[in-house]
Amino acid sequence: IWIFHVFYAEENLVGNLASMSTSERIKAIQKMPETMKKKREIRNKVLKEITKKSRHRSAQLPCCKQCLQGTVVSFRRFGNSLSEYFHVLQLWHKTLKIIGAEFGTSVLSYFTFLKWLLTFNIFSFLINFSFITIPQFVAAEPNNLSFTGLELFTGAGYFQQTVLYYGFYTNATISKIENGPSYNMQLAYIFTVGIYFVICFLILLFSMAKSFCRNFINVQTYSGNASKLLCTWDFNITNEKAVKLKQKNLSTQIKEDLTEVNREVLNFSVSERVVRIVIHLAAWLASLGTAVAACAGVYFLSVNNLKLFVKGLENDLQSQASMLVLPVVASFLNAFIPFFYSWLGHLERFQIPGHQIYVTIARNIILKISIVGILCYYWLNIVAASKSQCWETLIGQDIYRLVLVDFIFCLLGSFFGEFLRRIIGTTLCVNLGLPEFDIGRNVLDLIYAQTLTWIGILFSPLLPGIQMISFSVVFYVKKVSLLMNCQPPRKVWKTAQMTTSFMFLLFFPSFLGVLSVIGVTVWRLKPSEECGPFRGLSSMYAAVDEWIKILENHTASKWVVWIYHNLITSELFFFILSLLVLIIAYLYWQIIEGRKTMTKLLRKQIIN
Repeated sequence: IWIFHVFYAEENLVGNLASMSTSERIKAIQKMPETMKKKREIRNKVLKEITKKSRHRSAQLPCCKQCLQGTVVSFRRFGNSLSEYFHVLQLWHKTLKIIGAEFGTSVLSYFTFLKWLLTFNIFSFLINFSFITIPQFVAAEPNNLSFTGLELFTGAGYFQQTVLYYGFYTNATISKIENGPSYNMQLAYIFTVGIYFVICFLILLFSMAKSFCRNFINVQTYSGNASKLLCTWDFNITNEKAVKLKQKNLSTQIKEDLTEVNREVLNFSVSERVVRIVIHLAAWLASLGTAVAACAGVYFLSVNNLKLFVKGLENDLQSQASMLVLPVVASFLNAFIPFFYSWLGHLERFQIPGHQIYVTIARNIILKISIVGILCYYWLNIVAASKSQCWETLIGQDIYRLVLVDFIFCLLGSFFGEFLRRIIGTTLCVNLGLPEFDIGRNVLDLIYAQTLTWIGILFSPLLPGIQMISFSVVFYVKKVSLLMNCQPPRKVWKTAQMTTSFMFLLFFPSFLGVLSVIGVTVWRLKPSEECGPFRGLSSMYAAVDEWIKILENHTASKWVVWIYHNLITSELFFFILSLLVLIIAYLYWQIIEGRKTMTKLLRKQIIN
């Protein structure tokens, strides 16, 4: 009798839910005091019941309406199935959970950032390959150069006459059928790169705003200790390994929260404060002096390297070796000076671990962005004015070598900085112990590599594909090195704001600096006369001006001409647009502040 009663009650519940509207049914299922698994079962039964009722009424409905209802139900089922299994499709989902449980959110933030950059480069590669590279394959001429294998390291030789570099792309309008549709490579090249950077700008802004809102403004909403302790366990987890992993993850998060609350504030005497200030100033002077010396060395080496390249060397092997001197030295400085900065951070003995990481990141960003700035000055003012037949391809080759050698040094950094350090700390000098994962150095390596990729997109459209492979290998190497060689941070601390800081550094100075470099190249510099899609023009942007002049003669395209003259080239339009963005940002901020005030009032009422 009891089983019959339960079955009847469930059937009655399914019938009532099936008679509701979609929004009412969703709300009713959400309010049920059942597990997620049980709710899914009820939802599936309701959908089956709705399907049965629709079949009974199908004889009275027109054929088109039956097809439409069947399509809607199929899409709904597909969406439900996709949402249930979406977490399985997430890249490295299980790996990230293991890292978060073992090493905390500080180390996890690095791998999350790396995964986000990898997704970014996949998107970049697909755009460039679809709109620039594939059309060039149609008009490409056969490559008569021989492949020796050294091209994989130098990027020169055989690769010079491939779609890897700017100089190989045609300036003609591609058309396979006579009097058929054509493809303007000049416009495709400049619009693809331009629209890509606009999309990147919007994605970075949205990601920063979302992360800032989550980690700085609504912190209490997302990281309440009581909710984390009482309300975050998933009772559908039955696998023993998954249960232990979830327990470790929650334990680490609660430790981080408690460390924030119970943080001790040390009171120093006047003499101790003076000593600490002197140590900090000396460390900053040493770090800035090292950065200046590194930039000076890179500049003089790059100028000398260009002279050797323009003159040409008799021995081909010597020529290939000379091409690698600049990227090797730049990568060597970028790889090993940060170890010096990490040593300075330990010498300063910061009270809060987060302060040491942020100071190390600041010193590293000064070093790396300064070196990139020196290289950009060398490319835009010296290489572009040289007697090279195709200076754009020369810059693309330089960036290819820098990306490749930086990737090799990144792997060597894991070997020397973590593997050998573990061997020394466990055998030769036991007092050292296992090394900790250097978040600041590794994050800045990623930002430096992504900055090079953004600069190189104009000169080497397939560079994001190379960086995509590089980041994938780096993820697995760093994961293995972390799990085998490193220990969790000695001081457990919370780093909810780390990802926001990483994105801000990626946006400024990295992305905005790249935009200025691309802007100077497109508007100011004269393209090469003998290569590339913009050969023979006064600037790359002149292709757009010529296109607009052609459209002025076509009545159907007058609206494009009007938008170009009155919006795109209008300073007033961008001034008004900037004002609107500022007003929207201010209103959004006020809404968030209002939500914060309401949350505080509600919390006070609950406490009272």
